[in-house]
Amino acid sequence: MTFLQPFILWGLPLALLPLLIHLLNRMRYRTQRWAAMSFLFSANRASTRYAKLRQFLILACRVLALLALIAAIARPLAGGWIGWALSPTPEVILVLLDRSASMEAREARSSLTRRELALRAIANAAGPYAERSRFVLMENALRQPQEIAKPDLQTLSRLALTGGTDTAADLPAMLDAAAEWLARSQTGLTEIWIASDLQRSNWQPQSSRWPAVAARLAALRQTVRVRLLALAAPPSPNTSLAITDLNRRERAGQPQLDLTLALERADTAPASLPVSITLDDSRSQFDATMTGQSLRLHRALTLDPLHPTGWGKIELPADGNARDNAAYFIYGPPLRLRVALLADDEASRRFLSLAAAPPRQSGEIITGDGSGTDWDPYALVVWQSALPAGKTAQALQTFVERGGVVIFFAPGAPGTSSFAGTSWGPVETAEPEQAFRVGHWDEQEGPLARSDEGLSLPVSSLSVPRRQSIIGGGDPRASFGDGPPFLTERAVGHGRILFCATLPHPEWSNLNSGQVLVPMLQRLRESGGRRFAAASSLTAGDPALVENPARWSSVDAPRKEVRWEAGIYRNGAALIAVNRPASEDVLETIEPTAVKALFGSVPVQLIAERSSEAGPLQGEIWRALLITMLLALLVEGFLSLPLQSARPPQSAPPRARVAEAETVAS
Repeated sequence: MTFLQPFILWGLPLALLPLLIHLLNRMRYRTQRWAAMSFLFSANRASTRYAKLRQFLILACRVLALLALIAAIARPLAGGWIGWALSPTPEVILVLLDRSASMEAREARSSLTRRELALRAIANAAGPYAERSRFVLMENALRQPQEIAKPDLQTLSRLALTGGTDTAADLPAMLDAAAEWLARSQTGLTEIWIASDLQRSNWQPQSSRWPAVAARLAALRQTVRVRLLALAAPPSPNTSLAITDLNRRERAGQPQLDLTLALERADTAPASLPVSITLDDSRSQFDATMTGQSLRLHRALTLDPLHPTGWGKIELPADGNARDNAAYFIYGPPLRLRVALLADDEASRRFLSLAAAPPRQSGEIITGDGSGTDWDPYALVVWQSALPAGKTAQALQTFVERGGVVIFFAPGAPGTSSFAGTSWGPVETAEPEQAFRVGHWDEQEGPLARSDEGLSLPVSSLSVPRRQSIIGGGDPRASFGDGPPFLTERAVGHGRILFCATLPHPEWSNLNSGQVLVPMLQRLRESGGRRFAAASSLTAGDPALVENPARWSSVDAPRKEVRWEAGIYRNGAALIAVNRPASEDVLETIEPTAVKALFGSVPVQLIAERSSEAGPLQGEIWRALLITMLLALLVEGFLSLPLQSARPPQSAPPRARVAEAETVAS
């Protein structure tokens, strides 16, 4: 048993007051022996035992009444059937069900998913309230309340809004929608039951929305309590699959589709997994060997020149979570991507132009400071000048937030301005014959990753006689051997901002050889060009799909729901690939105590799920304690009533008593 106001329990010694008063009251009388009273004591010895028992019962009732009063003020919580039987009945129980992709993980000790365990827990807890409370369900995909007439397991399992999805959950948005509905409905006492696996990406504890959500719940006219069912038991072994990069290229006149696959798992034991690839009507398979928790794979798929568009699917065999075993993609005709180049150094401008815009691509030189330029048509902006300021900086910031990529090369002189929190520091020149060398770089992801054939870029062969320090430039993608960053990257909105500490100029570095510069800029151009094909790939639960689900029909499998299921869908001649959000593959969770802190003053009861059979939640029992106190006072009052004295025996007349006395005296 726990207490919401535990400091009140310091008043428990006050329950001894009736005992102290009783002892002090006995000290007020002095015992004076009197010979005549001994006859009365002998006559009433039997009734004295009853009187003591009666006094003890009265004293016990008084102590019990005070104990019950103090405990009731401390607001105790009791679990199990006792807690539910004694807790006040809420008028409305609003169930917030997290049915994101991570909730499809199966528990290691059972064959049930976390979502199925949540439904069982809700059905068990709803039993005592089925006839007395209204049940309303709200799930994460649509966030629309739906009343449930019968909240048993069979009914809950058959509802379309309780099935598995490939979506992510947004708990702050769900609670905000719940508060809005409660404000409109004007219900009485309300309980919000939340069933979730506490995935951090779904709860977003760092979000600035939480204080406003907590304040909105606390300000509601009706009393609101929150009960959290945390399904955090260890899951079964599982491996997730995602497509992190997709590019169409022409090689020797043959169109190819280059895929980058990411496999993630919690286990570290070596394992070989069969990976199946479906491309239009053909199907193939290869084995992926994992020796750690993550693996990046590059696959090149040959396309049919007669089919400019099509779709495909990558699959893993069944494991602990069926929702993260597949990834979908579509491809179309090659895009002509445009690159904007603004450079002050003439030699650097020439090399950057050749590397960023090879044949069949479009590169444009931007003159001046870039003011008034429309950046939207471009995939990549290459900038070698003082950092932009004013309206130009705002326009570039918007360009990046919409999915564009900007890379800044060293201007050659320190500047006072900054862009996205990054600025240029002083220029450093190496000692003669001792150029700076790149010692570390990311070969798994980013512009300096290995090639599709698994070959490393010759980054270690770069010789940098001159460099300019990067101040506050985000995450380092490559660093010099002595520590300072060579290339940094920062995600802003849907795009990226990069800073390179040198120039493709013979006096600065040998980047002008092109072995590192060309693949680096080409990858950045392709990354920025994805936003032009953004309409062909969406995540499950995207508002564009939720608002118009009837327009889309499933292609890869029958009877799929575009609003919350991954797959390939068609709308007329248009194809769209729907995948689960990447955040669902990040299994980091939030502690239950941290969840409680997010709600501020709103009372939250945390229930940790430790078994496959969910038990009922806790409930307040202070009303039962007040009833106990009243019963104790009633019993005490009844025992304190004076007893009806027995009728005395018929006494002799006064004359007879006098005569009797004289006879005895003689």
